[in-house]
Amino acid sequence: MPHTNKKRLAPLCLAPVFLALATAWACSAHSASAGVVEGVRFGDRPDGTRVVLDLTHPVSHRVFTLKNPDRVVVDLYDTRPPDSAITSTAGRGAVSRVRMAPRGGDDLRVVFDLTAAAVPSTFLVAPKDQQGHRLVIDLKAHSGASSPVKALPAALNQRDIVIAISAGHGGGDPGAIGPKGTYEKNITMQIARRLKSLIDAETGLRSVLVRDGDTRVDHRERMRRARVAKADLFVAIHADAFHDRRAHGASVYVLSDRGASSEAARWLAAKHNAQDLVGGVSLDDKDDVIASVLLDLSQNATLSASLQAGEAVLGELDGVSRLHKRTVQQAGFLVLKSPDIPSILVETAFISNPKEERQLLDPAHQQRVARAIHAGVVNYFAVNSPPGTRFASLRKNKPALVNHTISRGETLGGIAQRYNVPVHVLRSTNGLKSDRIRSGQKLKIPLSTGG
Repeated sequence: MPHTNKKRLAPLCLAPVFLALATAWACSAHSASAGVVEGVRFGDRPDGTRVVLDLTHPVSHRVFTLKNPDRVVVDLYDTRPPDSAITSTAGRGAVSRVRMAPRGGDDLRVVFDLTAAAVPSTFLVAPKDQQGHRLVIDLKAHSGASSPVKALPAALNQRDIVIAISAGHGGGDPGAIGPKGTYEKNITMQIARRLKSLIDAETGLRSVLVRDGDTRVDHRERMRRARVAKADLFVAIHADAFHDRRAHGASVYVLSDRGASSEAARWLAAKHNAQDLVGGVSLDDKDDVIASVLLDLSQNATLSASLQAGEAVLGELDGVSRLHKRTVQQAGFLVLKSPDIPSILVETAFISNPKEERQLLDPAHQQRVARAIHAGVVNYFAVNSPPGTRFASLRKNKPALVNHTISRGETLGGIAQRYNVPVHVLRSTNGLKSDRIRSGQKLKIPLSTGG
């Protein structure tokens, strides 16, 4: 087990739209960086159309294209329209209409309906003079039909999604020791290698072992190696232990809010000496306020993605092992503190439990555990593929089914809203005759990257 330890651009032929969208947003310890789209403006370019989103804050975002009909979709993390209202307005140039709606509770999806296929590129602009934060989206005219992914730059289309696999402990740190003397470090390495083989066999995915051999790797060095590998997901593998040998079952952890806060303080304190990047933006040359906002944006998006990945993996483990906890847990594990890489920690079983120690020594069981983690990773990226990756191209228009275990207090409507799936689709997919559900019940969630 792990150790715990503003406002407008110069004219440039840009027509203001959504001028009534300006609004104040709530400030709290957890939502101080929440942003609002203040306006959407258009400009003509020789090769297409420029769209500018005026923002109250810098944002983390992703962009991708869809066909039939042609659309460009921009997801803005931790961003909202005024009063979370659905907004729609006419466009200009290559854009026939703009639609805006909340997504996943804390994010905002902006959909640009196009008159014809276009190639999108985006960049953020920092405040200057009287102008605030802006996200600029250039839509270059595209000739000929193409798939959504092919509409992106060719170089991006070749990138594999990278998963960093971190086998717990190693070297002089054996980790937990089972009743028969089994070292956790050996079990985690064996499962990690099996998982690597499965991931590397999946077209569009590639894995790296954070430690490859019986060596001890410091937790922060593990985070650094994952960042050097440009990992899209960090998966730490461990085997739990407890003084009561009856404790049993698998668990999945992500970073807690408290753990994220302590790490944010460390990054901000050392930012002038650090060469690390947060969401692709260096903190070194930023003042404390901007650095704090950027780090908070990155951590919020990363933690949200970590929870989604953790839920996908936990749902698959439920069919292989008994679960110690039926929901994703949050803790301050140091190895999960990377602010820019979604990270999960899988406790495969209790090595202190004699029965589970025997299972962990069984190659067939190790393979089943590796397959469950692999399936969860595939399900997660089936609906969260970085745009322009080979995996995104292969999975387009192929909805994934993700397992969701119902927690106390959840409703079918709330789950539907969380996954952006109609309630009637959840009922039909799971054979439900009503909206009544119970704690511990498993649901199959049909997901799609469609907009």
